[in-house]
Amino acid sequence: MPRHILVAASRRLLGPWREIVTIRHAAVVCMVVAVMLWITSAAAATTPTPAATTWESDKRTELFFGGTRRDDSAITPAEFEMFLDKDVTPAFPEGLTWLPVHGQWMGGKQDSYLLILLYPDDNRRADQDIEEIRSDYKSQFGQESVLRADSTERVSF
Repeated sequence: MPRHILVAASRRLLGPWREIVTIRHAAVVCMVVAVMLWITSAAAATTPTPAATTWESDKRTELFFGGTRRDDSAITPAEFEMFLDKDVTPAFPEGLTWLPVHGQWMGGKQDSYLLILLYPDDNRRADQDIEEIRSDYKSQFGQESVLRADSTERVSF
């Protein structure tokens, strides 16, 4: 059907409502645009800019502790927390993170513990403290090894 016939038919059908429908349509479009602009400006206001954030370069050490002794008895979370309180927290009083994890070692699956330490690059004693923690855990819980993974991270507090 030709366009001019459709326009004439819509004028006849809508009559006086045609202006109201057009105004209502324009108002809805304006409201949608306003909401989108508000959301965009709110997101931009809450997103930190690199200039507003202070970044530090910290060392990150992850230690993976086996959760089973040589006699196959489990090292409980309570026992692990006591180890943390006695052997780890004094060396890293600023804080640490630990998680129960599941892993495999030498073909066997076991529950394990992951310890994450973040500390300043210039902490000269950290390496020695971490090696003492690994040694203490191996001797206290009859472990063959404690996996250590080191990296440098960009952090902001």
